[in-house]
Amino acid sequence: MPAGRKTHVLITGWSSDSDVDESPAAHLVASATRWPWNITSEQRPGCHVIVTARNKAVLASMSELGMSPLQLDVTDPASIAACEAEVAGITDGKLDILVNNAGRTHTIPALDMDLDDVRATYEANVFGPMLMCQAFARLLIAARGLIINISSISSVVPYLFGAIYSSTKGAINVYSRALRMELRPFGVRVMVAMTGTVKSNIASHFDRVLPPTSLYRPVDDLFQKRLTFSQNNATMATDVYARKLVTASLRGDGWLGGRVGGTPDWFWAGGMALVVWTSTLMPAWLSERLAAIFFNMARMGRRLRDAARAKKD
Repeated sequence: MPAGRKTHVLITGWSSDSDVDESPAAHLVASATRWPWNITSEQRPGCHVIVTARNKAVLASMSELGMSPLQLDVTDPASIAACEAEVAGITDGKLDILVNNAGRTHTIPALDMDLDDVRATYEANVFGPMLMCQAFARLLIAARGLIINISSISSVVPYLFGAIYSSTKGAINVYSRALRMELRPFGVRVMVAMTGTVKSNIASHFDRVLPPTSLYRPVDDLFQKRLTFSQNNATMATDVYARKLVTASLRGDGWLGGRVGGTPDWFWAGGMALVVWTSTLMPAWLSERLAAIFFNMARMGRRLRDAARAKKD
C-alpha cells in the first residue's frame, strides 16, 4: 500500500444481485483498515474503492459505504475513456489496483455455438480487459500499481460444454503473462486470479438451451446440470474467496524481487482450485483422462450411442 495516501482500487463488473457485504470491494475497504498491522489506526489511510457497472442505478448504495460508483461498459471504448478521465480526476492521476472482474459465462457445446454470442463473450471476457489495461496504463504506471485479471481454473483443464468460456480465460492467461513482462520495467505487476467454484449468480444471467439440431439433445438433462455446475460442486463462499483475493492483492512487492512475501503472479482460490492446480503438474493426457472421469464421459458416451442406434432403428 502506498505510504501516506489511500490505495485507489477500480473494480469492474458490479451487478444488481451482487452481495455487497461479501464482495471483494467490501473486503478491500475492511482489510485495508487493518493492514499493515504494525502501525496505528491514524496512520492507516485505507483503500478507496471505485466500483463500476454498465447500469449506474445498481450502484446506488455504494456511496454510503465509502465507495465511488461509476458507469462503465468494458466493451465500449468511449465508455472506458470517459471512466478513465473520471478516475484520473478522483485519484489525482494514480490507480493502485485495477481488478478486471467484468465478464460473462458461456456454457454450450462447442458444435452448437452461435457466433454472435461467442463474439459477445469475447468482447466482455477478453477484449474488455485488454482495453481496460491499455486505457488505465498511465494511471497504473504513475502508482506502480497492480492489475488483477480474473481467470478460471477451467482455462487449464477440459471443461465439459465450456469450450467457449474456457478459451476466453485461456486467452487472458496468455495475455497476462506477456503483459506482466512488458509492464515490469514500469513497476506494474500483473496477477492472474485462477478462480475455482465460487458462490455467485453468474450462471443465472445467461439462459442458454440446446438447439433442436444439437447432437447432445439425448443428454439434455446432463447439459442442464452442467449449467449450474459451478454453484453445486465444492463451491467456496463469496466472502471467503474475497478475503483471500484481497489479502493476496495487498501484499505488495515483497522481497527478493517479489519472489518472497509479495503479491503472487498466479493466485489460486475457490472450490477445486487446489485439485486443478495439482493436475497442472501431471502429463496432459492424464489430466484430460481424470477430467473425463470426473464428468462421467463414459456414461454420456453410452447414452449418445444408444440414442444414435435407436434413431437408426
